[in-house]
Amino acid sequence: MLKHKNILLLFVSAFAVFSVLSFYIDLKWWSFLPFFVFWVGLTIFGSSNIKADYFVKSYCSNPAENNLKIAISFDDGPHPMTEKVLDLLKKYNAKATFFCIGSQIEKHPDIFKRIVSEGHTVGNHSYSHSNRFGFFSTQKVVEELIQTNAIIERFSGKKALYFRPPFGVTNPNIARAVAKTNHYVIGWNNRSLDTVIDDETKILERIKNRLAPGGIILLHDTSLKTVNVLEQLLLFLQSEKYECVTIDALLNLPAYEN
Repeated sequence: MLKHKNILLLFVSAFAVFSVLSFYIDLKWWSFLPFFVFWVGLTIFGSSNIKADYFVKSYCSNPAENNLKIAISFDDGPHPMTEKVLDLLKKYNAKATFFCIGSQIEKHPDIFKRIVSEGHTVGNHSYSHSNRFGFFSTQKVVEELIQTNAIIERFSGKKALYFRPPFGVTNPNIARAVAKTNHYVIGWNNRSLDTVIDDETKILERIKNRLAPGGIILLHDTSLKTVNVLEQLLLFLQSEKYECVTIDALLNLPAYEN
């Protein structure tokens, strides 16, 4: 699998070779352009595709899972709509994992406490969920992770080990930050696009078409549209004999510090 460090080394080596060759033959500057375009393209792809493991190891599924187990995850809460999500999970005896924004926990601590008390797993989803998160320095990312972890611990007594980057973006600064904070980066392999697609039927069909044992589904507990999709999804999973478990149960990876 392609890795950022390997590609960067290849790029630097190619530049060095071209520089040396330029002393002996007439090389135009644009001869190096294909290598540069290739590097930029891979960097964009690696940054936006968390499953690529390009900058940092990400846990997106458990391909070794042979039983009908699936993990549903929710981003961007806690939110008033989270209450309806929790009602449905309880109704269908399903467990889930919630990646919570630190500032949202401060706004809705009681909802956050309910998530934990009902046996769901919680993870870190940054403090601000800023649109500029992908441009934050390593130190700024570390500060957001530490701040949110402190809030999670204050309201749950748990030290979260899971981190899902906002928008699923990864880069060298985020990789260095999680190395310092010792977080596991958690992704997904079944993206619902529930924040982009308006048609509930299309969202549900998209999830069902990508469904497989050991998968991690990405939803957002912030809209009634997703709540409606969730009930239909839980009914479908029940009919197909799937068990909805937390990500730590699916991956056998600790969600909290002992």
